[in-house]
Amino acid sequence: MKQPKQDQSRVRRPRWLRWLRDIALLLLVFAGIQWWQARDLAAGPAPALVGLLSDGREYRLSPADGPVLVHFWASWCPVCRLEQNSIDSISSDREVITIAINSGSADEINAYLDEHGLGMRVLMDETGEIARHWGVAGVPASFIVDREGRIEYAGMGYATEIGLRVRLWLAE
Repeated sequence: MKQPKQDQSRVRRPRWLRWLRDIALLLLVFAGIQWWQARDLAAGPAPALVGLLSDGREYRLSPADGPVLVHFWASWCPVCRLEQNSIDSISSDREVITIAINSGSADEINAYLDEHGLGMRVLMDETGEIARHWGVAGVPASFIVDREGRIEYAGMGYATEIGLRVRLWLAE
């Protein structure tokens, strides 16, 4: 019995090339989603950031000493819970201010911080007014503000600790 000849016009690409194509496509889709989510976030000069911390002290954004991570979150947000330990870790050795949106009173926020073993500074945004000034319509959202007070990075959604640390380092 004679074997049928295979069509030589269709040459299969090596497996690694197909994987590379698929990874590039996934990265392109991911970048497009990130861009779409961040399109309304503040850019350029950072909006004013003034208010009361959950411990009762006043806060005013002053990035002159180095880049600042400005992180919006909410106690009711499951994605925020996934990254809260990373944000807390960054706050132990970098300038970080977090803004709790619609997360309750100072006592409720402090109880949440105690319950989860978090030591990060929290600016309260009970009405969402600060978030609106920064263009934040969902959480989590992160900004890197450089020494000149300009937003170097703005992103919405989950962010890794290493990704935020690299962005802070690049803003030096």
